[in-house]
Amino acid sequence: MNRRDLSRLPKAHLHLHFTGSMRHSTLVELALRHRVQLPESLVSEWPPALRATDERGWFRFQRLYDLARSVLQTPEDLRRLVRETAEDEAAEGSGWLEIQVDPSGYAHRFGGLTATAELVLDAVREAERATGIGIGVVIAANRTRHPLDARTLARLAAHYAGQGVVGFGLSNDERRGRPYEFERAFRIAKRAGLLSAPHGGELQGPESVRPCIDLLGADRIGHGVRAVEDPRLVERIAERGITLEVCPASNVSLGVAGSAGDVPVRGLFEAGVPIALGADDPLLFGSRLTAQYELVRSEHGFDDAELAELARSSIRGSAAPPGVRKQLLEGVDDWLAAPA
Repeated sequence: MNRRDLSRLPKAHLHLHFTGSMRHSTLVELALRHRVQLPESLVSEWPPALRATDERGWFRFQRLYDLARSVLQTPEDLRRLVRETAEDEAAEGSGWLEIQVDPSGYAHRFGGLTATAELVLDAVREAERATGIGIGVVIAANRTRHPLDARTLARLAAHYAGQGVVGFGLSNDERRGRPYEFERAFRIAKRAGLLSAPHGGELQGPESVRPCIDLLGADRIGHGVRAVEDPRLVERIAERGITLEVCPASNVSLGVAGSAGDVPVRGLFEAGVPIALGADDPLLFGSRLTAQYELVRSEHGFDDAELAELARSSIRGSAAPPGVRKQLLEGVDDWLAAPA
């Protein structure tokens, strides 16, 4: 059976972490340049074997992420990462990208939080001009740090609302840092008109999803797949139109699901939940956005019309400007209307 090329399907990518978007070849090259010693799991044995459903596994995952971050030592390194990420997204069919960054992880090297945010935003503008795709920045707090740090980041995000920052997130191990501790930070961001996009429902079940909705006013939820353990919660997510950023390859790599077929994409889709497929951290999981659509096609039997609807959900759930959103949605219709 002939199938349409999924790399040509216009889509938005809403779940991509900053360091995790780096090309593997760039990681190796920068590590050599800056004399950063990488473990074999990030060099000859890449992509690494990961499992993060226990705290030891999550610590290893986070350690590899931190090692990868350490190769970004100059402003040009950071600009290169953003430019190459935008090039890769364009090749994947993304017309709009929202990249998530915690400036705290880079501030010591680039002159503080504000200077880091401005460097990222400037790099984003350069990449937009070079590739033609739109890019928004989601500033994310780290739930393993003090809630006061999150409020500082929320104020930073609010300051740059309308200047490239489109949302506020909450990431890292959801078994630590309860959502209620970050409620004030999200209120600051929401008052500035930013999207609320916390992580939840990945390492923990529905109990980590509900407070994202009730306390943090989630417009989107990073992952959220374990909401399926509570059918009433799934109904509520569907009724509110909260987009779940589902990352199949990531879920398998981290042990959240035993296989790509176990990621509950079909059940969530048929329940009416808006789904935006995401690659999460291609640097650690070894696959980018189109591969997530391929997995859903092969493992869950999604036909082209259903895959087109997933792409529409990603676009509707984004912070893309109305003109960009209209153009992308029309592109999805054109893709579906073309012969397979």
